[in-house]
Amino acid sequence: MLIKRGFNWGSATFLIAYHLFLIVALPIYFYYNMPAWGMWVTAFVLLYLTGLSITAGYHRYFAHRAYKAHPLVEYALLFFGSMSAQGSALRWGFDHRLHHAHVDTDDDPYSINKGFWYAHWLWILEKPLPIDPKVVPDMMKNKLVVFQETYYPFIMVATNALAWLFVGWLFNDYLGAFFIATMLRMFALHHFTWFINSLAHTWGDKPFCQEQSAVNNYILALLTFGEGYHNYHHVFANDYRNGIRWYHFDPTKWLIWTLSKLGLAHNLKSMDAAIINKRLVIERKNLLLDRITTLLKEKKEELIVQVDSLSERILQRIAQFNQMKENYYTAQKEAKSTLKKELKEIRRSLKNDWREWSQLSKAILSHKPLHN
Repeated sequence: MLIKRGFNWGSATFLIAYHLFLIVALPIYFYYNMPAWGMWVTAFVLLYLTGLSITAGYHRYFAHRAYKAHPLVEYALLFFGSMSAQGSALRWGFDHRLHHAHVDTDDDPYSINKGFWYAHWLWILEKPLPIDPKVVPDMMKNKLVVFQETYYPFIMVATNALAWLFVGWLFNDYLGAFFIATMLRMFALHHFTWFINSLAHTWGDKPFCQEQSAVNNYILALLTFGEGYHNYHHVFANDYRNGIRWYHFDPTKWLIWTLSKLGLAHNLKSMDAAIINKRLVIERKNLLLDRITTLLKEKKEELIVQVDSLSERILQRIAQFNQMKENYYTAQKEAKSTLKKELKEIRRSLKNDWREWSQLSKAILSHKPLHN
């Protein structure tokens, strides 16, 4: 791979060296040692603390300003974010904002169009672009963020040393703490985070935007602390959630919500459900019409009319439901009972329309002929 901006000797040396070290030393360590189960549990807890500091901190808080947090939360996010060894919040946020602004282009710092492994980690081997204050003006005003950026190498080493010494003291096993709770935990977190740049732009579906490479993948969400719903995130980047359904695995969302209930976070941004559903219908409509035009031969005109009419009906009912809901909240007490019945009826009609829409979509996407 061609390094266009020059070789980033500092980051490259660190990443390559510790990967090679683990490949050689870890099998030898396991041959002579069997860490206690408590060591694995503690390493897992540290993995989640450092992982959530990236997703809830570096990503959704600093980079996207999806919510506001108490200064104590900022301290914790920057502390464990430093322990993750993924650079400073300022550098991370700058690169990520460029990624969203220029996704899938040459100006995307980790564009998937340059190859899977480039997006996964090879981009880190290039010298980083100078941080432009115009891209991160809010972060430049944050004294904690600037302090971490200024002293990041020292803070990164210090936080990991503290974790190693604490876990080593806790289990009287400093060697195990070094290999399991420090190095192996760091290795796992690095690749879980990098999966968002590589796998989350490769493997999955695109219900919200077909044009971009970002995809939704439930399995990937399990490894990335809820960041697997990446297609949604690239459309509604400022939403504090990535998994918008109750059954979506998104521990980052749960953490932020819990912090808000404890008074440690506020102004949580979330996209209105009506806007989300409209986007889903419009995007699926475009996909279905494209599929009908390019792949189907039978009943082409009939299917186009069916897709158009059903999608328009759903969009109209969504708009009607949203307007009626607003009227309900502002209506007088005596009018609310009537509006409540009407809302219930529209909800029932929408549910039936969604069921019909789902069946129609499956039939078209599976190339199966429809039977009246």
